[in-house]
Amino acid sequence: MQAITPDAHGLAVLALTVLALYLFTRDNIPLESSSFAILIVLTAGFTLFPYVDAKGDAIVGPVDFFAGFGNEALVAICALMMVGKALETTGALQPLATIVGRAWSSRPVLALVTTLIAGAILSAFMNNTPIVVLLMPILVGASLRSKFPVSGVMMPMGLATIIGGMSTTIGTSTNLLVVGIAHDLGQHDFTMFEWVLPVAIVGGVGIAFLWLVAPRMLPDRTPPMADTTPRIFSAQLHVKEGGFAAGKTLSEVLAKADGSLRIDKIQRSESLFLAKLPSVTIQPGDRLFVKDSPENLKHYEQLLGTTLYNLSDDEHPVDEDTPLEAKGQQLAEVVITRGSPLHLRSLAAARFTSSYGLLPLALHRARAPSSQVTGDLNMIRLRAGDVLLVQGTRESIAQLRDSGSMLVLDGTTDLPQTHHAKRALSIMAFVVLAAALGVMPISVSAIVGLGLMIATGCLGWRDATAALSIPVVMIIVTALALGKALVGTGMADFIALSFVNAAAGLPAPVILSAFMLLMTVMTNIVSNNAAAAIGTPIAIGIASQLGVSPEPFILATLFGANMSFATPYGYQTNLLVMTAGGYKFGDFLRVGIPLTIVMWIGFSIVLPMLYQL
Repeated sequence: MQAITPDAHGLAVLALTVLALYLFTRDNIPLESSSFAILIVLTAGFTLFPYVDAKGDAIVGPVDFFAGFGNEALVAICALMMVGKALETTGALQPLATIVGRAWSSRPVLALVTTLIAGAILSAFMNNTPIVVLLMPILVGASLRSKFPVSGVMMPMGLATIIGGMSTTIGTSTNLLVVGIAHDLGQHDFTMFEWVLPVAIVGGVGIAFLWLVAPRMLPDRTPPMADTTPRIFSAQLHVKEGGFAAGKTLSEVLAKADGSLRIDKIQRSESLFLAKLPSVTIQPGDRLFVKDSPENLKHYEQLLGTTLYNLSDDEHPVDEDTPLEAKGQQLAEVVITRGSPLHLRSLAAARFTSSYGLLPLALHRARAPSSQVTGDLNMIRLRAGDVLLVQGTRESIAQLRDSGSMLVLDGTTDLPQTHHAKRALSIMAFVVLAAALGVMPISVSAIVGLGLMIATGCLGWRDATAALSIPVVMIIVTALALGKALVGTGMADFIALSFVNAAAGLPAPVILSAFMLLMTVMTNIVSNNAAAAIGTPIAIGIASQLGVSPEPFILATLFGANMSFATPYGYQTNLLVMTAGGYKFGDFLRVGIPLTIVMWIGFSIVLPMLYQL
């Protein structure tokens, strides 16, 4: 094999790639920010230090790195995100939800395998996240009704959707990205169902593992906010003659309570309510309508010299014989998802309480499940996977759930349902069939499908733009730019040659297996899109050095980059199920590592057999 010597530009790109992979693992740096920073450094560097050949012509330059914004794979990914959002907002998958929900009530064991297979099949044609969002409330509700631990099924369901997403070109953004990069590098054009067979064989074994083995490996976990006892009570404080509050202004009363007393309204007589002005004077006989925990309300009763009563009972003060009541109040867990109005915002900035009529009670941070949330809950910047415990009336919680803007885990299976559902399913079928039959590329059929969704009223522009994920867009563009720089400077070939030399004397199937394992480890540490975009040119280089067909190595990159089973941060749906199931980091290792080994060994056997390596 001809030796390859890296130059200064190649080494700089390699160093920048390592830095990018490190930044992508930092939770305290937004993914889009680190991606943008790497793109700036890359483009500025090649502008200030041009990479030219002997004639002075640019081999690769800054303009080449911007091409990712118009990359066909990225266009298809963005269009499919929005088309998938239409299926979600129209409730097009309601029949499936109903069938799965009923099955859990009668035959849980059979229902589990049905859920796993249904999730896998659906994920072959649309993004995993809405599938998980659809199935999570169903599983939570089934868990509450049948008394089985939700932790035994939530993770298997989430991992099954990842397996299903491997099977087609449009199953995940990673698949589209790998296929697009391979096309740009002059490789074989993969059809939509070209690698369904290896995924069906190996994925079938993986699904069986998730059905029969994984639930027994998972300990019973209590979701972090499974307490269904109301935390906040509405009550009234009757102002007594001689008490502290009598004759004091509202501002003085609030100051006495350290500003933590929440007064909804002040009633002076049956028909007279006072404005909550700081200067208003509280008089004996006034009623202060308040909300707080039982402990705090009893504390305010003593502190202000008032008497505490339930809202519906003016005759019996609250005591051991007459406890506080919370009629009509419910608790619900709201999972923060990408595109949610609360994503990357605080409750105060989103005006959550005033907009939805719900009180936030507690927060479970997905990326730090063991840490205590300190400070003002309303000022904390929320992230994807976080779960907010809220309390309010049944109507307020139902309104939030039916809005479709947030994922509410309240044990119900009600989903938005409109007359556009069948229309949305028909358009999605057109998108898939047009690409599968070769009528038009997936990027074109997805754009046409998006136009049809908007034109027929299945999707509004606000929902369409909300479905776009800026972090996904930025990391794809940056990873494509780094991949182009690695190829243009010859560093991809150098890495490929180094990998082949390190495995000198080993058969090609073993080298294929080792490379797939490397991609699997990388995708559980950094973004799967980043791992795929950087790994695809290297995979093609390895195949070239070995003198074999690049197709199995491209698929090894695709499968390896999709096997994000072992950590909760490997894929965004892992974060969602981690929170809903009350899992710990070690639970993903306990199930994810054996599943990864099963899938890795399976593909290491099947790929060489199918492609005659």
